[in-house]
Order: sequence, then C-alpha cells, then structure tokens
Amino acid sequence: MRTKIVATIGPASENEDVLRQMIRAGMSVARLNFSHGSHDDHKRRLDLVRRVAREENMYVAVMGDLQGPKFRVGNLPKEGIKLNNGEIVTFSCNEVANTDHIPMPHPELIHAMQPGMRVLIDDGVLMLRVVDTTTELARCIVTAGGNLLSRKGVSVPGSKLSVSSMSDKDREDLKFMLRIGIDAVALSFVRNADDLRELKALIQVYVPNKAEQPLVVAKIEKPEAVTDLATILKVTDVVMVARGDLGVEALPQEVPFYQKKIIRACGRAGIPVITATQMLQSMTDAPTPTRAEATDVANAVLDGTDAVMLSAETASGHFPIESIQMMAAIAEHAEREEDKLAAKDRRKWRLKKTDNLNVSGPDEVTEAITHAAVDVANDIGAVAIVCMTHSGLSARMIARHRPNIPIIALAAAQRAYKYSAFIWDAKPISVEFSGDVDQAFESAARITKENGYAKIGDRVVIVSGVPLGRGVGSTNICKVQPVI
Repeated sequence: MRTKIVATIGPASENEDVLRQMIRAGMSVARLNFSHGSHDDHKRRLDLVRRVAREENMYVAVMGDLQGPKFRVGNLPKEGIKLNNGEIVTFSCNEVANTDHIPMPHPELIHAMQPGMRVLIDDGVLMLRVVDTTTELARCIVTAGGNLLSRKGVSVPGSKLSVSSMSDKDREDLKFMLRIGIDAVALSFVRNADDLRELKALIQVYVPNKAEQPLVVAKIEKPEAVTDLATILKVTDVVMVARGDLGVEALPQEVPFYQKKIIRACGRAGIPVITATQMLQSMTDAPTPTRAEATDVANAVLDGTDAVMLSAETASGHFPIESIQMMAAIAEHAEREEDKLAAKDRRKWRLKKTDNLNVSGPDEVTEAITHAAVDVANDIGAVAIVCMTHSGLSARMIARHRPNIPIIALAAAQRAYKYSAFIWDAKPISVEFSGDVDQAFESAARITKENGYAKIGDRVVIVSGVPLGRGVGSTNICKVQPVI
C-alpha cells in the first residue's frame, strides 16, 4: 500500500496486541487527540506506539492534535433547554443560565456575531440565525430546534474573531508534546498563515534546533483558511482536510469541492495532505463500511491525497484492526486502478510559472529534477526512485507525480524521516552520506537492494544534491544507477 494511514489512538487501541496488529495492517502515523485524555494517557500511548513499532521494525510517527479554541454554551439545567423552531432566544456572556438568557461565556464570540449569521450548536444539530446583538447579548431565531444541553460546542460561520488560534490549554499541551518528543503537531481551526506562524514561533522557543522540531500540520476546517490556502502552503509542513468542522462551518454540498481544491493545491505545492473525518464512520460499530464510505476513501486516493485518517473508528470503536485493514484494502485497490491510467494523467501536478507558489531558485531546480526523475524511471523501467534527502523535499516533489514504483527516502536527518510517514509511498531508511559522490550513489543502490526494493541487475534512479550534505533545496542531480 502506498497511501499512508493515520489512526487515532484511544481506549480501543491502546492494547499492545491491538496496536501491533494496527501497525502490521498499515498504520504509519499514530494520532493523539488532545481534546480527550490526560497527559499521562498520551505519554503512555506514545511510549507504547514507539516500543511496538521498534519491535516490528517499522517507523510510525506520532502526531499530537491540539484541541484549538472551543466555544461552548455554559451550564444549563440537567435536563437541558428545549429550543422550538421560530422561537427567539437570547444568549448572554454569563456562565450560568437564568430565566431569560442562555449562557454563552465567550464575550468575544458574541461581539463577533452580526445579524443574519448562522449559529450552529452541537455540530449543527441545532441551528439559529442572529437577529440583533448588544455588547453582552445576542438575540437569535431558532431555525432547527431540539434539546440544548450544557457545554455543547458553538460555531458561528463567517464570524471574524480576534482571538489566538491557541487556547491556554493548547499552550500547555504543546509544551508537553515538545517535552516528550512528538513528531508532528496539528493545529486546529487554522484561519490563516499567521496562526501557523504563531505556533511555529512557540515551537522555536522550546526547540531552537529546527532539525529537532516537530512537523506542523495545518487543519483546514474553516472556509477562510481555504481562501488563504496559497499562503498557508508556504508556511505549513503538512495539511489536513478536516471535514468534520469544515462540514459545520461550510454548507454540506461545498465540502467535497473544498476537499478537491485543497488536495489539488497541496499536490501542486508538494505538501503532504491528509483527508480526515468520518471516512469509515460506520465501522465504529460495524465490521464493514458502507459502500458510500468505501467510495469516499477511494475517491480521496484518486484525488491525490497522501494519507487517509481514522478517528473514532480506531480510538473508541469496536473494530480498530478491521478498520485499518479495510482502509488499506480500499486504498490498494484504488492505487491499482490509478496505475492503469496513462502516466500523463497520473502526473498532473507539473508546475507552471503562473502557479505563483514561490518555486523560484533552488525549489525550481528541485521541481524540474524530480519531475525528470519520474520520466526517466518510467522510460528505462527502473525499479525504484531513490531520494538522498535532508529535508524530505525531494521525496515530496516526487510523490506528487505518483510514480508506479517505490520512492525510497534515504533520510539524512530526522526531520526527513518524520516527513516520510506522511508522504505518499515514501519508504524511509535512515542513512548519512558524505564524501565521494560515486561511492554514495553506489551505496544508495546497495541499500535499496538490501532492503528488498531491488535486485542485482536492476536499475534505480537517484536524485540528490551535489556536493552532498548541502541541506534544504539543494537537489540538482538525477542519475541512473545499476544495482550490483
């Protein structure tokens, strides 16, 4: 399987035997959801993932997912409050309900409300529309009623909030993640590139050495983030199409096209992209998915996603192992069908000068070399494309063309190794290269053979930067190397 699988670890999957089977089934990234569980829970799960992965001789990255700023209604009577269609209700900044007002202890959210805006509660189960507001109150008409319970989440699509993308809880969680050596940090409710810059600045304070810093994952779940996507792609390391909250913030019919737009933009920029939320949701309780879910996963692969993600299916569901096995089976079938397409149809991410994706200088050279490597490999019948990479950039740029042979990422730095867990078909091998270029290329071919990706007499295509060890953005050579 070439598509990567991200799986959330929770009560259903923290058993050692279950986790071992999940890794064997194809999990390449373990997600720790910091919206739930204690720091002790997450540390225990991280340690278990790393130990079992080592025992299986597999590399599994660990991604910590920050909760982000969550807005919730305050405390209500135990039985809740009935909201009837057409009823006018008033939200106040209070923490506790009274006879006239529903508590909304987030004055910044009430200040951001404007007449006509939608108010969605409990992931859109309850819907209202703003009628008018004051500094402390918001009157709304109920458009889809029901029973409102304490602490249910609230979102107001289109509101412009002048709050940090990171709550106090997120900052404490981030410090903890960095202390335990997390491989990637996912930022929730990204609105623009500045949110990511804020996160990266905090990481820099605690981990000054960039080579040791975790990757940053931008969760795209707000329409304004899609608007600023081109700038976000210049700042982030990985993107997640977080369809759950995106489906609340945007209209349901818009979400599939947001997904395609995001995946296509990531493909053109060479940024790994994860498609997430409700992919095999029914397998939380059933041993097989719906046909619609299977189609959803396959379409994400055909769209060009690098990875697909499981949430409740593996965190709290009854069939965590089967969920990954099914995800892998669907992805593999989609990959085989994709391989039947003409090469020109598969490789659809060739950049143009008009793309304005900041691919000048060394990156422009890298784009040209990696594109040529895929063509050369196809023309000569090479068995693998080998990237000698410090940053993971060359592996990312090759993966976007979807070659039908393995991408071997000989990672000279830990950061490139982390990247490989998210990049489509990247097979990571930790290697340090220095000195004579010809010897290094012969060694690369030998390592590819020793790891089972080639045999004597085969040819591999190697991309690298010369002289060796120059670092990010130095890819400048493509060579056909015989395996001896």
